[in-house]
Amino acid sequence: MELFKRYIAFILIFIAVALLWNTIVMYPLKIFVVFMHEVSHGVAAIATGGEIVSLNVNQHEGGLAMTRGGSRFWILTAGYLGSLLWGGFILLLAAMTHYDKVISVLIGVGMVAISIGFGTDMFTYLFGIGFGVGLILIGFFLPEKVNDWLLRVIGLTSCLYAILDIKSDVLDRSELPSDARMLSEVTPLPTEFWGFLWIIIAIGLTFWFLFIAGKSGASTQVEDTDDTATDTGSF
Repeated sequence: MELFKRYIAFILIFIAVALLWNTIVMYPLKIFVVFMHEVSHGVAAIATGGEIVSLNVNQHEGGLAMTRGGSRFWILTAGYLGSLLWGGFILLLAAMTHYDKVISVLIGVGMVAISIGFGTDMFTYLFGIGFGVGLILIGFFLPEKVNDWLLRVIGLTSCLYAILDIKSDVLDRSELPSDARMLSEVTPLPTEFWGFLWIIIAIGLTFWFLFIAGKSGASTQVEDTDDTATDTGSF
């Protein structure tokens, strides 16, 4: 029953995020996901021997990562998949650990540091520092439960955004530059191939993250209950 309740909670969060998708409520979270998308490009550049020149986001839910060196293939691939993996990682940490307050603070500190270190425009500074400081304050002053639910919402938003972002860039024939379109320029495979491949991977990983998060959350609850019973019996 506890496992069922966990999955129902995740489904309700997912539905709420989808219904509120085009409202002002979701706007900061969507910019955050774009931020992590660009960070993923930068991480891939560093991992393949390159470096980050700048990382910026804008008020239109767009972003730009300027890198030097590294593997162009992996740098382009890392954007969509990176924001998906970040979201899944945050979701799993929230479900599998009791360090939600610490996680919120660490994400906030990371955003502030990256914005100051690699941002080159005012919107990136204001959003990155503002959102980061907000997470730090939430981590320090709000209860663990609030941080837990916030991280779950952020994680699910990141997963959902990855799917919808790929769809709008590829399947809706957007004229704006996209990772899939640029990747088709450095490989013999068309834009649509990369779009469909990433959508399949994104949907599959999102369901896997939800499955593991729900199962882990239920296991953690059972372990906590068992520990409490054992402690009570020892007195």
